[in-house]
Amino acid sequence: MKTLPLLASPLFACLCLSLPALAAEPESCATVHFSDVGWTDISVTTAMASEVLESLGYKTKTTLLSIPVTYRALSSGKELDVFLGNWMPTTENDIKPYRDAGTVETVRANLQGAKYTLAVPDYVYNAGLHDFADIAKFKEQLNGQIYGIEPGNDGNRLIQSMIDKNAFGLKDFKVVESSEAAMLSQLKRATRKNEWMVFLGWEPHPMNTRNNMKYLSGGDDFFGPNYGQATVYTNVRKGYLSECSNVGKLLQNMEFSLAMENQLMDAVLNQNQKPRAAARAWLKAHPEVLQAWLVGVSSREGKDGLAVAGAKLASQ
Repeated sequence: MKTLPLLASPLFACLCLSLPALAAEPESCATVHFSDVGWTDISVTTAMASEVLESLGYKTKTTLLSIPVTYRALSSGKELDVFLGNWMPTTENDIKPYRDAGTVETVRANLQGAKYTLAVPDYVYNAGLHDFADIAKFKEQLNGQIYGIEPGNDGNRLIQSMIDKNAFGLKDFKVVESSEAAMLSQLKRATRKNEWMVFLGWEPHPMNTRNNMKYLSGGDDFFGPNYGQATVYTNVRKGYLSECSNVGKLLQNMEFSLAMENQLMDAVLNQNQKPRAAARAWLKAHPEVLQAWLVGVSSREGKDGLAVAGAKLASQ
């Protein structure tokens, strides 16, 4: 009697049907490593991605790093997998050497219509400070200071570049480096006392709805046109999309909106919610987003991604 090869035997077929069909990824994909550069918008989008991945059976780890360190770590191919905060064109100088070397790859634009440039409280704008070229005229009122955020941030470097080049007559100004939270606290204090301040502003961010503020014109050569209009991209380490194809499919699907991020950031900054808790609540309230993000995505065990993630999030 001719013996059937194991691969063709009914017994093997039964065994295969009884085993979970893992998402065709190596074990190295079981934990997804993110960078968070300390900006609330990146904290909440990273939290959103982490919540979805964990609902699919993956583990996630997020490390707080500066932008330069983020790109070095992605480029190494060992320490990081994903970065959701490639604001362009302002971070062009940060990503360019790694993009050119092929060690960091861009997946897609995850946010359109963002902006990133200098801003002032509305009473400062109404008093005549409308443009980058006006800043030096009001050096005394501004105490010769422009408020940035964390050291190493690309926005701080753009401001410092203007000072170094004496652009707009700013050679005697100083960048005040601190953090996003500290800068916003200073803005709140300044507004309460009607004091003058120029600061790094951006959208999405609840600062745009919580403060009466205006963006300055004239910074195109440094921050880009249309008030530093920006597009935010998702970056991964070289080869990640092919190595971790199921996670890669999620990243290829994942797109955010200004309204979504403004709501999430407001929950974190003004309602004292943790980013993960805010993300979880938002996802439960907006199941249609999961439907779009999980097209073609399975759970870690190879089951229907939308069914598994929806059930997990609903139970939390």
